[in-house]
Amino acid sequence: MAVNTAEARLEERWRDILSVHARTMCEIDRALHPHGLGASDFEVLDILALEQLSEGEQCRVQNLAGRVHLSQSALSRLIGRLEKDGLVERSVCAEDRRGVWVTLTRRGRDLHTEVLPLQRAVLARMLGSAEDVTDQVVQGP
Repeated sequence: MAVNTAEARLEERWRDILSVHARTMCEIDRALHPHGLGASDFEVLDILALEQLSEGEQCRVQNLAGRVHLSQSALSRLIGRLEKDGLVERSVCAEDRRGVWVTLTRRGRDLHTEVLPLQRAVLARMLGSAEDVTDQVVQGP
């Protein structure tokens, strides 16, 4: 019986984490919608902004795929939309024609800078209680 209780607590904590994630993503979507971005769009821009030390540096799409929680095809469509909006540019890797590079444009960098405080404010507001949930899962009851 103790195993079932422990499993039930673990499952409850897992569902709490999923709930916090879903609510936070919805709030980020709401905050960024007036700027033409969603939470996943912002994640790609944010990773590119943090990875790229100077304008014009590139990031492989494969590296993004490991950091954003989207399928390869969903990420490719998202990058296509960002490219259409002038926020990123794609190019084929000269050394490996299968590789694709993504570069944040000046417009993408400017938009990222503009909306970064909005996204971070949502994180601060939404994850205040989520830290407790995450700590409980990592440390146990």
